[in-house]
Amino acid sequence: MKQLILFMLCVVLLPLAVKAQEDLSEVPLADPYILLEDGIYYAYGTYDANGIRCYTSVDLKKWQDEGLALSKVNTTERQWFWAPEVYHKNGHYIMYFSANEHLFAAVADSPKGPFKQVGSYQMEKLIGSEKCIDSHVFFDDNGKAYVFFVRFNDGNCIWQAELEDDYITPKVGTMRKCIAVSQDWEKKMGRVNEGPNVIKIGKRYFLTYSANDYQSQDYGVGYAATTDIDKGEWGKYASNPILRRIEDLVGTGHHSLFYDKEDKLRIVFHAHESKEKIHNRRMYIGTMKASSTRLYVYKDPIIRPKLFTKEDGINTIHNSQLTIHNYTYDLAGRKVEKDKKGILIHNGRKELR
Repeated sequence: MKQLILFMLCVVLLPLAVKAQEDLSEVPLADPYILLEDGIYYAYGTYDANGIRCYTSVDLKKWQDEGLALSKVNTTERQWFWAPEVYHKNGHYIMYFSANEHLFAAVADSPKGPFKQVGSYQMEKLIGSEKCIDSHVFFDDNGKAYVFFVRFNDGNCIWQAELEDDYITPKVGTMRKCIAVSQDWEKKMGRVNEGPNVIKIGKRYFLTYSANDYQSQDYGVGYAATTDIDKGEWGKYASNPILRRIEDLVGTGHHSLFYDKEDKLRIVFHAHESKEKIHNRRMYIGTMKASSTRLYVYKDPIIRPKLFTKEDGINTIHNSQLTIHNYTYDLAGRKVEKDKKGILIHNGRKELR
């Protein structure tokens, strides 16, 4: 009888385990960021020891590995390439990233790179060689730009500074502290406020951030707000966190906000690999709702990104926005050199080469 019961349990639990494994994101990015450019989504994040990797998608669900957008050979640093962001400004793409616990900027002519570092430590004029991480740049509608970043002088705490017109150099005399650990939910593990992201709704600025050590299953996201980004105090939302342990995911944090093709506000964040393992952390995408006074995560199902496969790559590319040009792809859906054999997408039709 015991053997029969054990057999029946295995029959019941095995499909559940398989389903849970299938529901994992296949994009192994921590600290993720998504750029929407010309109908294509570009995702960047913490993962590769050799730099910053890029993935692309047309629908947020299926993603393609584009390789290193930033290679360490094009930087002065050799380790800990973390938390990138990319913007199209001043005629080129600017990547802001952390490396070896300092902040840097790199530029490229394409969102896929290759990005090349410009200058030295981004914060050198303000804090010298002091360590700092997690830069985020906010572009206000009056033309000003601000960098938000994490210093280690009160646990992990968030500071800001205005940027010069090159969108890279911080202005001397504009640095000030934004927030540090203060709410009870932030004190589960370590003393951490990090991963800043700023969005403006109406006349109010929202500073979203992550709290607790990233290794904690209670790593989550909260926000603070102000109506004066230059001099105002950032007041934290009393009902934080707005994202923590969503669905079956734990360690949900270090996010960024973006608008998708339908102008829907999205949040991209990472979660632990499982409830038993932290690494590799994986990228997930949720839906946000916003008013002039409040932000919250909407109850849409979380998107669990998948990678192109040999079986579905071509079908996914077919009828997508990529079909407006002539491209040649291999059977995994990866773009290849035109003189190589593959499948040519021509005006929406697939032709073998």
